[in-house]
Amino acid sequence: MTSFVSIEADADFGFDLQAVADQVIEAVLDAEGCPYETSVNITLVDDPEIHRINLETREIDRATDVLSFPNLNFETPGDFSDAEEHSFDCFDPDSGELLLGDIIISVDHVRSQAKEYDHSLKREFAFLVAHSMFHLCGYDHMTTSEAAVMEEKQEAILQQLRITREN
Repeated sequence: MTSFVSIEADADFGFDLQAVADQVIEAVLDAEGCPYETSVNITLVDDPEIHRINLETREIDRATDVLSFPNLNFETPGDFSDAEEHSFDCFDPDSGELLLGDIIISVDHVRSQAKEYDHSLKREFAFLVAHSMFHLCGYDHMTTSEAAVMEEKQEAILQQLRITREN
């Protein structure tokens, strides 16, 4: 598993962003039974930049906390069995890694949501990475039942890593 954290905004949260991202990504991929070495790109930006990206890519004229851009189309969320057959262009020809997708996180939202929900910056950052990773694995939250599945999976990962609201 390879992840690349690119920081384009003031993201001094007081912990190792790369290490936390790697922990969360690995935990999600293990939980989903991903059989491949993977690559995920994470970019940290400010609210004006995520607003611009959200408008350009989704035609939604506002900032958001996180955007996910998966490279795979899953028939069934978390089912990697068709990845090689249907997504040959999603593998890095040099490393062989599955290029799972891109995550863009607003550092402004990390700060404000951590304060709003009264938990640490680390917990908020880890939550957003987990949330996006499940999107990259084919999950969504457009219906109540889909949202419940994602929420349960996200919470299980954070509990497993002991990144809770209390720390």
